[in-house]
Amino acid sequence: MSRAKLDSIRAAGPAILPSLLQCDFGDLRTEIEKLTVAGTRVLHLDVMDGHFVPNLTYGMPIVEGLRRHTDMPLDVHLMISDPIAYAQPMVDAGADLLTFHVEAVDDCVEVAGKIRDMGVGVGVAINPDTDFAKLDCCLDSVDMVLVMSVNAGFGGQQFNPVALDRLRSLKERKPDLLLEIDGGIKAETIGDARAAGCDLFVVGSAIFGQHDYETAINELTQAMHGSPPAAGDQS
Repeated sequence: MSRAKLDSIRAAGPAILPSLLQCDFGDLRTEIEKLTVAGTRVLHLDVMDGHFVPNLTYGMPIVEGLRRHTDMPLDVHLMISDPIAYAQPMVDAGADLLTFHVEAVDDCVEVAGKIRDMGVGVGVAINPDTDFAKLDCCLDSVDMVLVMSVNAGFGGQQFNPVALDRLRSLKERKPDLLLEIDGGIKAETIGDARAAGCDLFVVGSAIFGQHDYETAINELTQAMHGSPPAAGDQS
């Protein structure tokens, strides 16, 4: 079933993925309803362990809770030191695509294979300061590459344009590989990322910092395609 969800993620692209880290966890059901009405087709979850990155977020109970409220694919970004230790519990909780960090593991191909054997999509993420060549060995073993445009787990960072060069390179080398970007994605940056070949755009404050999610997502979608806001839209 989860591998089928991967096909639906592919079909959704180019797509904006709300990062639920900034949603109202006291009312997840309403948040999901609002995002669904706004046209969301895939949800993004940032899992942090307080070790690989300094922040600590949610675990399997939140993934499981979300799964009870939606059939949308759940794209789970594991910013953790030992992704394999938590991969199967995340799958059991309802994850459809699991992304681990190249910086967190010794053997990317082995980790990717173990996750694939769990029946879900596999992604690998890379921070902007990490040697891009570290991805070379595993590009044939994953379904998606998450190109970070900020360093994972640290707030308040500026969008790093090295991500655009990396997206262009990956699109040229592996045109069928799903490409995702995370960090500082807003109206001013999403168009450049799309032009560089990105398929999936993880967005946090540019959605959850707005009163109307539908308006926010519509404006981001227009910016993704290089169109100005429609008459009457509020920036």
